[in-house]
Amino acid sequence: MSQHLIQQYLNELSDLRRASGTTREGVVSEAFKDLLKGYGKSHGLIFIPQYELPKQDGKPRWVDGALVYDLRVPFGYWEAKDEDDDLDKEIAAKLRRGYPRDNIIFEDSRTAVLMQYGNEVIRCAVGDTEKLPHLLDLFFRYERPEVADFRRAVVQFQADLPDVLAALRDMIEKAQKNNTAFRKGAAKFLKHAQETINPLVTADDVREMLIQHILTEEIFSKVFDEDDFHRQNNVAKELYALEGLFFTGVLKKTTLKGLESYYNAIRTTAHQIVTHTEKQTFLKVIYEDFKKFFPVFLFSVRKLFFTKHRHLCPSFR
Repeated sequence: MSQHLIQQYLNELSDLRRASGTTREGVVSEAFKDLLKGYGKSHGLIFIPQYELPKQDGKPRWVDGALVYDLRVPFGYWEAKDEDDDLDKEIAAKLRRGYPRDNIIFEDSRTAVLMQYGNEVIRCAVGDTEKLPHLLDLFFRYERPEVADFRRAVVQFQADLPDVLAALRDMIEKAQKNNTAFRKGAAKFLKHAQETINPLVTADDVREMLIQHILTEEIFSKVFDEDDFHRQNNVAKELYALEGLFFTGVLKKTTLKGLESYYNAIRTTAHQIVTHTEKQTFLKVIYEDFKKFFPVFLFSVRKLFFTKHRHLCPSFR
C-alpha cells in the first residue's frame, strides 16, 4: 500500500507542476498533503489542515497540517515550504518560533526532513522511492508519551472504577442512615432537582448524580480551564454542598487515589489540546469511559457543563 501511495504522490506532484506551471508551496504542497491523508487514514488518524498551535507571546501560529488521534491530541505535524526557499533556514526559523520538534515533517516538494524528539532523524529526496517510505514509516510509528500514558491510564481506570463506585455508593448509603445533615441535604437537593431538572428524578438518581459529580468535577475544570464554573452553576453549587457533608479531606483523597493516574493523564493530555472543538471531542471520549459504568448517565456530566457551552459543543448529547 505504501508504494502505491508514494507513486500516487509522485504522479500528482508531476501533474501539479505541469498543469500549473509553478512550484509555489500553495499549489504543489497539495500532493504531499494527500500523501499524509492516505497514510494517516490507514493508521486511524485524521488530517487537519492549518492546525492551530498554542499561542506564543499572545500571537497565533499554525502549521500547514497535523494528524490527530481520535482523542484530538496531535500525533504529528507537517510544514510545507516553497522550492525556492532555503529549507534548512526555513526550518531553523520555525524552530526559533517554537514550532513542534517532537514529530514533524518539513518538505519543499524536493526534500523531506523528519524531526523527532528535537533532532533531525532522516532527510531524503521526495523522489527516492526507498527512503521516502522509510521516513514516513518512522513518522507514523511515533507515539506521543502522554498519549501512551493516557491509553494505559484508561485501561487502569476501567479496572479500578467499579471498586471506587461501590465504595462511594456504600458511603452515601451510610451517610443517609447515620448523617442527619447529609440526609436533609439530599432531600433538599432531590426537591431542587425535581423542580429544575425533571420531576421524575429519584433519590437513587441523586446518589448517581452526586457520584458522577465527584468523579468528573476535576476533569471539566482541567480540560476546559473552568475552575469556577461548577461553583457558580446553581445545580453544581448544590452538589458541592451535598458532597461537603460527607466526602472531604482524607476520605476523599483516599477513595479517589486509585483514579489519580487517570486524572493526571487527562491533565497532561488536555494541555496538548488547543481549540474548544477538539476539547469537545476529547471530553466525548472520557464521557464514553464513564458511561459504561452507569445505567443512566445523568445530568451532571452530559448537560451541566454544556448548558453554558452549547455554542461550542452543539453536537454533544
